Amino acid sequence: MDLIFPVTQPTAEIAGDARRFPIRRIFCVGKNYADHAREMGGDPTREPPFFFSKPADAVVAGTAEIAMPSRTANLHHEIELVVALGQGGADIAPEDALAAVFGYAVGNDLTRRDLQADAKAGARPWDMAKGFDHSAVLSPIRPVAENGHPSTARIWLSVNGAMRQDGDIADMIWPVADIIAELSTYVELQPGDLIYTGTPSGVGRISAGDVVEGGIDGIGAIANRFV
Repeated sequence: MDLIFPVTQPTAEIAGDARRFPIRRIFCVGKNYADHAREMGGDPTREPPFFFSKPADAVVAGTAEIAMPSRTANLHHEIELVVALGQGGADIAPEDALAAVFGYAVGNDLTRRDLQADAKAGARPWDMAKGFDHSAVLSPIRPVAENGHPSTARIWLSVNGAMRQDGDIADMIWPVADIIAELSTYVELQPGDLIYTGTPSGVGRISAGDVVEGGIDGIGAIANRFV
């Protein structure tokens, strides 16, 4: 294919592998932990999780120094389990869904909370609140062949050493297999797709100079300084 200008393929690191994981699309699940749904003013008994997207090139390494984004006075952290797909499909049955997973990683779904609040108030899309540059922090992907499929594990995040979020991925309203199955009814999933699976309660503000650390037991960790 003869392109009129070069295009860089977004990729992610794979733990213990010199090869890189090519990123196709990024999907995110909203309100997938009951405690977070409540802290954002929702009712998890009435509001099922929903999906939104980030561009593939929003990914930034979990060890990178990150510049504070423009157009926000209220940048928030959201620690998440990330699913990396090695297979795709449409209308995938829940019992078949985990076969599509290549591996898992730790993510931080950075959010311009003030822009999100304005978008919600005006019934407008969240794109500029969620899909900005360097808004998808990602640790190295740990292959399923190494660790299997975690169903319970501590998930946590601290800012400057003070704990902000501390939960367990077992508390997700929709587990990974159900997320993949449901998402595949909306779009045909493909190898290279990433799914950020939602965050527990405790989300909060990040300021310039902060060091944000987080992790999921058995999966990995992130540590980013914001400047």
